[in-house]
Amino acid sequence: MHAIEVEQTQSGPRLVWQEVEDPVPQPGEALVSIHATTLNRADLSQAEGNYPPPPGAPHIMGLDMSGEILELGAGVEGWQVGDKVCALLAGGGYAERVAVDQRLLIPIPSGWSFEEAACLAEVYLTAYVNIFMEAGFQAGETILIHGGASGVGTAAIQLVKDAGGRVITTAGRPDKVETCLDQGADLAINYRTEDFVARTLAYTDGEGVDVVLDMVGAEYLERNIDLLKVKGRLVFIATLGGSEAMVDIRQLMGRRARLIGSVLRPRSVVEKAEIIRRFRRQFWGQIEEGLIRPVIDKVLPVAEAHAAHERMRTYENIGKIVLKVR
Repeated sequence: MHAIEVEQTQSGPRLVWQEVEDPVPQPGEALVSIHATTLNRADLSQAEGNYPPPPGAPHIMGLDMSGEILELGAGVEGWQVGDKVCALLAGGGYAERVAVDQRLLIPIPSGWSFEEAACLAEVYLTAYVNIFMEAGFQAGETILIHGGASGVGTAAIQLVKDAGGRVITTAGRPDKVETCLDQGADLAINYRTEDFVARTLAYTDGEGVDVVLDMVGAEYLERNIDLLKVKGRLVFIATLGGSEAMVDIRQLMGRRARLIGSVLRPRSVVEKAEIIRRFRRQFWGQIEEGLIRPVIDKVLPVAEAHAAHERMRTYENIGKIVLKVR
């Protein structure tokens, strides 16, 4: 089969579509012919050598995909050759085929294209596990979602609004602000031209928010804490603005606040399967009804992965960038 391999050069990583060894499904796994995969910011870090795959995971990039089952390993139940599926991966999506543990397979929702289905697993499950499982978000609460026009951000807005929450988001361009509002955000703040702390406090009558979903990290830490209500929860899912910062512990004590660090990729298959189960129990009906659907920025051939990475690296995208494999 073919897959994207990374060649390190003096000018940076070079992504090459080339022949590699075919994966072989182990007991409990299905071999899937990939139709589409998507970019996640973790792919950029991996290509630069800063985010190695977890032990046992394929070295090939790609944390999600959609396709058709080609072959079943021993002991697989409930799936058949030819089934159209999407899946959460620890790696291997930038390829023509991937072997997937049956517990991580998800049927493609009715009426969804392969390109749309490829967008489901990584960003919706990331939003779900961090907002609803880690932070324990409840209907009627208010959340601040940074990076609201990203893949995770747009998914998070949709899920929180469906669950009866109030959404405040930040974004860095007027068109990104508009996208956040289109997806249901109650307030979208251009962080380049406005003080998101002042706007959030004004909008909430000085109360602040119950939850912050943050992918910036150190640069926003103090301001995020300033916005937390008593018993507020701040969830870190990335550190795009740095990973080290000073914090006044007394602020956390006074608010009885919780700081939560979370990543999805290295979790066990058992834990990921439980996240999928709970996500589908809460949101699958709405997905099937078309009430929740991914925002797609651009669909590119997988051989143009380098251009896709550059588009994400420069923050051009709104929603998901899809790589079409076949």
